[in-house]
Amino acid sequence: MDKIIEIDEQYKKWISEVSKRFRQSQIKAMVKVNDEMLRFYWQLGKKLHDRKDSFSYGQGFYKKISRDLRKELPDVKSFSETNLRYMQKFAELYSEISNLPQVGEDFGNGEVETIFAIPWGHHKLIIDKCNGNRRKALFFVNQVLQNGWSRAVLLNFLDTDLFERQGKAITNFSQTLPAIQSDLAQEITKDPYKFDFITLTQSYNEKELKDALMDNIQKFLLELGNGFAFLGREYRIEIGTTENFIDMLFYHIRLHCYVVVEVKVTEFESSYAGQLGTYVVAVNHQLKTEKDEPTLGLLVCKSKDDIKAQYALESSSQPLGVSAYELSKLIPENFKGSLPSIDEIESELQKDVKK
Repeated sequence: MDKIIEIDEQYKKWISEVSKRFRQSQIKAMVKVNDEMLRFYWQLGKKLHDRKDSFSYGQGFYKKISRDLRKELPDVKSFSETNLRYMQKFAELYSEISNLPQVGEDFGNGEVETIFAIPWGHHKLIIDKCNGNRRKALFFVNQVLQNGWSRAVLLNFLDTDLFERQGKAITNFSQTLPAIQSDLAQEITKDPYKFDFITLTQSYNEKELKDALMDNIQKFLLELGNGFAFLGREYRIEIGTTENFIDMLFYHIRLHCYVVVEVKVTEFESSYAGQLGTYVVAVNHQLKTEKDEPTLGLLVCKSKDDIKAQYALESSSQPLGVSAYELSKLIPENFKGSLPSIDEIESELQKDVKK
């Protein structure tokens, strides 16, 4: 009986391994197909760019090519007028890439391999939103690869000026961290942070803002960026004989360090940097292990004077950053009072049921 059970377990394990290998093969095949297709699109786009003025079709250039290609390849749906235009823009956007291999040849250029590693649907969004800015386009291509963004997530960040905000926080990382870690730490910051996913009244206070961020923790983590793991809000930590509470404590998986985040609903004050620095030191003493990199501190304020913030950070020996945040969904205070309460809504619904 034991022998039968053992054989059965071995069989189940084998089936599981076969299934896993098949899935991996499927993924590799899809990546390969996508790679080959995008190489073809780039080559065709370049030909369209080079030959557009060679043919005398005027405004009917794309229409004629689309019609003739679909006549030759009736089962292929890639040759619509719109898609042909995207192919040309695709080649023009990355026209500075030289010596692009023909379809079927290997790439030796890491940048080229990056471009051909994300889906065509993502590329079309990037083409639409980046307006020919190659650096911006490559930035989003890399973000898609690093973070596994869907098209919906990519579109969200294309609409929030992420390229302009990424890595822009005022920090002292270059003075307080080794060069490599300093650059990586700077990259995880933004300025400003966009909290457009929450709605507050115009006279909101600090607690209401933090409550709203926690109620939307997934979207908040998405805005912070890939790698942040949430450890807790009002994280209790003892400093001497006093009990202190860190607004939010995170661990950054890629940087291998704790990140202390303090949120203020007022303009930046120098004293905030002192408080944040104290929390960073406390975390280093009480939570950090030998395997962890130095703890980072991030202060997110309603607004800031950049010079004042820079001076305050230069006076600190701890790695700190200061950013602002923006809210787009603020409603008047009296508007909140004019809305029906939950009890009133339920009462009206009960009346309708009785009718």
